[in-house]
Amino acid sequence: MRDDTIRLVTIGRIIRRRWRFLAIVTVVGALVGYGVSVLFPPGYTTSASVLLPGAWEERELLTQQEIATSSVVVDRTAAALDWSGVDGTELREQVNAKAADGNIIKISGTAESPERAQQLSDQVAQQFVAFAARIAGGETDPEAAERPEELRQLVVQTSRRITDLANAADPGRTVESVQARTDLEQLRTALQEAMNKLDQAELASNKANMVVMGPAARPTGEAPPTRTQLIVAGAVLFFLLAVVGHLTAARMSRRLRTDPEIVAALGSALLGTVDVPAERPAHRRTRGGRARVRRLLGLDGRWDVPAPQASGDEASRRIRYRRVCARLRDRLPAPRELLVVVPDGDETARRAAEQLVTEAGGDPLLRTLEVPVTRPVVPDRDTESGALIVLSAGNWTAVELGGVAEACADAGHEIVGIVVAGTVLGRPARPADHPRKHQAPPLAVGNNATGGAG
Repeated sequence: MRDDTIRLVTIGRIIRRRWRFLAIVTVVGALVGYGVSVLFPPGYTTSASVLLPGAWEERELLTQQEIATSSVVVDRTAAALDWSGVDGTELREQVNAKAADGNIIKISGTAESPERAQQLSDQVAQQFVAFAARIAGGETDPEAAERPEELRQLVVQTSRRITDLANAADPGRTVESVQARTDLEQLRTALQEAMNKLDQAELASNKANMVVMGPAARPTGEAPPTRTQLIVAGAVLFFLLAVVGHLTAARMSRRLRTDPEIVAALGSALLGTVDVPAERPAHRRTRGGRARVRRLLGLDGRWDVPAPQASGDEASRRIRYRRVCARLRDRLPAPRELLVVVPDGDETARRAAEQLVTEAGGDPLLRTLEVPVTRPVVPDRDTESGALIVLSAGNWTAVELGGVAEACADAGHEIVGIVVAGTVLGRPARPADHPRKHQAPPLAVGNNATGGAG
């Protein structure tokens, strides 16, 4: 798994072999999402639109957007609403403003109920319009703040005065005519200033005359993330974390999976590989409460190993065991007695060791011993000629197997060989009256048992 590319087939294998655990984790994630929705209940959001008449630049709209959510406007809103236990600081987190196309400021308010959300948006919009009008009026010159009608009357009067002076002026070059023309120019200047002030006053009046475009609509649904979204998000998040955790653990796993790695860790020769028919989970041995929990969660089997392949019948599998026994006879002096060491918890290896003892038939004499890999202890050597280690691939690290080898050496047992057991899908046994076609006679089977490696 460390060198494999993560593919969809790998994800599918995790889901197929860990579906029970993934289902429980997904339910836990959904419950966590529900708990989050209870602690932080979803709110309701609605918005009110404020129209800004006149020509506005983009930076001016951004300024109005900031004013709409300023502390002054929000504090005035809190005072006007007078909600128990709610002040401007809390409301500031529930109010948002955004400049939209068409010189429109959309003010959004979020609250725990549709009624409050509507009231909040409407009140913020009203306070914003009032405060913006006050700012526009305070920044205008006092003379320009006069009513537009009065300024227009002043312009009309000045125009008439200029006309009268022009008619009364002597076309000659007398002192009086010069003075008249001087007064005329001063009045023209006053007229121009009055017109400019009139334009400024109208512009300020237009910008200050903001309009709330109707009350905010009462929301009919929760604002995201809703309770359903939180529950689904929690379930999906926990499911993905569980899958990623499986992939990460497999990538970081140091368990030995190949025969050369096992041989190098134990420092002995590989005598052969044997097959063990896969058992149904109901037939597996269960030890302790922890094992029962692992079985309940579906964690009692490996997911990162290939699915068991179909094998031959029982006779074909027994040939492999007989060949291992024959190699042991060739390697051991008489009397041939061996200690079969099996890592504790390796169910496949334990069953393989039992089958090996059966096939040996006392020659060599095999005695099975399960050794814990955490603190391996092997009895001191008595009449045994050495130790045979039986294990399955993909379950143990080099450090664990090295500890087993050291325990055998401390007890005076020389490791004479290694047998690797694998799980296969067994075929039903053939009836006695229907032997396999072209089956070899017993003598031929015995000769094959002393042949090459299985």
